[in-house]
Amino acid sequence: MSLKTFRARIRQSIADTNLQLALDNNSQRRTTGRLAAFASVPDLQERRQKAHAIKAEVVGHLDDYLDRFTARVTANGIQVHTAADSGEALRIFLGIAHAHNAHLVAKAKSMVSEEINFNHALEAAGLQPVETDLGEYIVQLRGERPSHIITPAVHLRRGQVGQLFHEKLGIPYTEDIPTLTNTARRVLRQVFLTADIGVSGVNFGVVETGTLVMVTNEGNGRMCTTVPPVHVALMGIERLVPGLDDLALFLSLLPRSATGQKLSVYTSLINSPRRPQDVDGPLERHLILVDNGRRRMSTSALAESLFCIRCGACLNACPVFRETSGHAYLGADGSMAPYPGPIGSVVSPGLFGCENYAQLAQASSLCGACREACPVDIDLPGLLLRVRAGETPEPGRPATSVPATLKLGLSAYDIAATHASLFAFFQRLGGLASRLYSPNKSYMKIPAFTGWGLSKDFPRLAARPFRAHWRSLRQNVSPAPVPVPAPPAPSLPLPAIIDPAGEFIEELTLLGGHVTRVTEADLPLKLGEFLAARGLDRVLTDQRSERYLGNITPIRTPDPSAKAGVTTALAGIAETGSLVVVGGTGSPLTASLLPELQVTLLHTSDLVCTLEEALRRPELTAAPAGAIITGPSRTAD
Repeated sequence: MSLKTFRARIRQSIADTNLQLALDNNSQRRTTGRLAAFASVPDLQERRQKAHAIKAEVVGHLDDYLDRFTARVTANGIQVHTAADSGEALRIFLGIAHAHNAHLVAKAKSMVSEEINFNHALEAAGLQPVETDLGEYIVQLRGERPSHIITPAVHLRRGQVGQLFHEKLGIPYTEDIPTLTNTARRVLRQVFLTADIGVSGVNFGVVETGTLVMVTNEGNGRMCTTVPPVHVALMGIERLVPGLDDLALFLSLLPRSATGQKLSVYTSLINSPRRPQDVDGPLERHLILVDNGRRRMSTSALAESLFCIRCGACLNACPVFRETSGHAYLGADGSMAPYPGPIGSVVSPGLFGCENYAQLAQASSLCGACREACPVDIDLPGLLLRVRAGETPEPGRPATSVPATLKLGLSAYDIAATHASLFAFFQRLGGLASRLYSPNKSYMKIPAFTGWGLSKDFPRLAARPFRAHWRSLRQNVSPAPVPVPAPPAPSLPLPAIIDPAGEFIEELTLLGGHVTRVTEADLPLKLGEFLAARGLDRVLTDQRSERYLGNITPIRTPDPSAKAGVTTALAGIAETGSLVVVGGTGSPLTASLLPELQVTLLHTSDLVCTLEEALRRPELTAAPAGAIITGPSRTAD
């Protein structure tokens, strides 16, 4: 596929009215939400710089961190596999599936799975992978790839989804979003309950504790990692953070950048498979660590792109992506790049070859909006220029993306720009030439293959160079006094939470949750009245909550028919309105997962002010798995 064809695909996207409306709505919503979410973070720049430094440390010493992480994960009871490339990753997974006679695979969102063509390989091997993230499920039904890192179906409008569900799922055509999401929930719930293997990605791997962290806004991620008997996690080897305090930092940045939330609805923390005394959870957990070019990139000029935490903010900020969507980012062979947008225009050439994807770096205005939006302060414009210049992750490999004529021109410019007299001469020469140039004269038009005149205007050079203006100005103006630099402004402290209970109630209410304050003595009566009013006489529960149920029948093992779950939270986080729940002995995670109605009991003594405090609770890393729940699911699943 030539660059001309690539441009033709971009023009096609720009001419698509439905696509433009969908992209405009997404961009406005995401950008506004991100700005509002970060309004409560006065030290944002300090956090960005700290996050950048942490990722630089990890990527710079990748093998050391990987060795420590692998040792801890293995000690926790998770089976670790390393895959040098996509082929090896697929062989490892298919080996696990064959050992368990698996057929149905319930899959949560994973960008690594996209880059290794996971679904296609499983289908070719006779397995049935089903995407359970709502957006991913939609694009799977359409036979497409995701068009956005965070919002896979961003290119579609509700009418298109309604028509898709009418054709594929047999429901009457509707554009009612609750009806559409409930239809998907009904179909996918059977997948969760009958799947042989659950598959997920990993947002962060915590080296200190060997914890796998997954961030989602839908319950499908928790379903895939809790209900099937086997769980397999796919993880890029660069997705490491040293400790839990570092995790708290990144969790303060990722959701705000991705979806405009203080925390995503579900933050899952996975430590081990089910233990003998536990009542639910997978009997086996496997972690496949995927290299696929990352080690090679970590020692290249593109290493900084590995700092990415996959928030998608650069896509929403990019004026090119906002007009084209991810489906316009095509390789020379016509294949869609697994990672689109500004970060994808660096990662895709770096991981999968400049010969195929180097042209993606041309799809950028280099305006810098991507770097401004990046929560890890990645210098995306600089990286894009490196790709344009033909720098590759493989030392000694010849550049293929820069035409010989452009190389010659850049070499000539380099010579002129490093000699003041030559530069001044060419400035004067350019000024004289600009008097002859007229964009209205057809014989002066720039050839179309250069791109100038097609999508860019060729600027007229100034008749009098800046150097001449500066010399005359310097002769007529006396030197200004050297200003004394002001001391740097102190970082704004985060406002202290004076009333944790009040803050918690306010935050949870804003998220759509409902809070009732009762004394412990009144709890059995109030809880019984609440459940009886809804016609419920049996609930999924844990040991800590059972004593408050009164005449309500407790269910202590996973039961998909249960309409409600009653659990006791390990902690509540005031700043985000989040509840922390853990699995383990007497604490089934399915009690807070399977039922449609969730009742959580929280003692005020278990309230903490910040996420950092909650992550330091030893019970969270001692449990086989836990979850931080921040409001109801964003969709009906």
